[in-house]
Amino acid sequence: MTRLFHISDIHFGLEDRDALDWVAQCIAREKPDVVAITGDLTMRARHREFTAACQWIMALVVPVTVEVGNHDLPYFNLIERFTDPYRRFRAIESVLEREIDLPGVAVVPLKTTARAQLRLNWSKGNVGAAALRHTLAAIDALPPGTRAVVTCHHPLVEAGTRGKALTRGGNKALAELAKRNVLAVLSGHVHDPFDLIHPTKNGPVRMIGAGTLSQRVRSTPPSFNELTLHDGQITVRVRNLEHVSSRDMMIEDVPENALPPRAEGEPVAPIGAVPKFDPPVY
Repeated sequence: MTRLFHISDIHFGLEDRDALDWVAQCIAREKPDVVAITGDLTMRARHREFTAACQWIMALVVPVTVEVGNHDLPYFNLIERFTDPYRRFRAIESVLEREIDLPGVAVVPLKTTARAQLRLNWSKGNVGAAALRHTLAAIDALPPGTRAVVTCHHPLVEAGTRGKALTRGGNKALAELAKRNVLAVLSGHVHDPFDLIHPTKNGPVRMIGAGTLSQRVRSTPPSFNELTLHDGQITVRVRNLEHVSSRDMMIEDVPENALPPRAEGEPVAPIGAVPKFDPPVY
């Protein structure tokens, strides 16, 4: 049996310190086999935010793999964004987009961020051809019988987005992953947990999303996912300080545009703890 803690959207700069301390204590006490962090370590990719994020991550006592989120690319320094967008990750370079091999299962990264896109909103997901080839090659190189858990920041598909391609290349990526021995695709970005089966032309793919550990909560309190892998199956438990049940923490679909639910009819978890206003960003 393998245990994986799935963490996302820490957003240092607007982090929830109580939640982070609690998660660090859980990791130190329970020692999962791996911690997968699916992006958005910072709020605005400032140096002080990266310093705090890297210190927190490097203090963890178990193997860690970290994906890059859209909030982690330089916001204000466009020269750095285009020439060296991952420079601020140097302190955790050893765990960045790191493949981790465990008995019978491998955690394989898939990059969904882009330093620029041919659309106004660069925060959306983008699965480039090179990134997809790299991930598929890593999966194909695994020993026979090894299952893959793919980690990325953006959900590869969203609800109600036919023709909009909010995560460009996401449908193609899912279809390719469906051909392979993939247990699930883990992501973040939407700040609410979910556990969905998405159909593709090559078969279904399981998509599992983690919530946030920041003050920027959407419809559920800060949380992380505990994944138990046993006999080729994954069990998901959403853990949070408010002891809300996993079922009540999970949204039923990935929100269009991945925005906080504010209007009637948008996906909101049964707990319905939607703040009237997002915390200010300085």
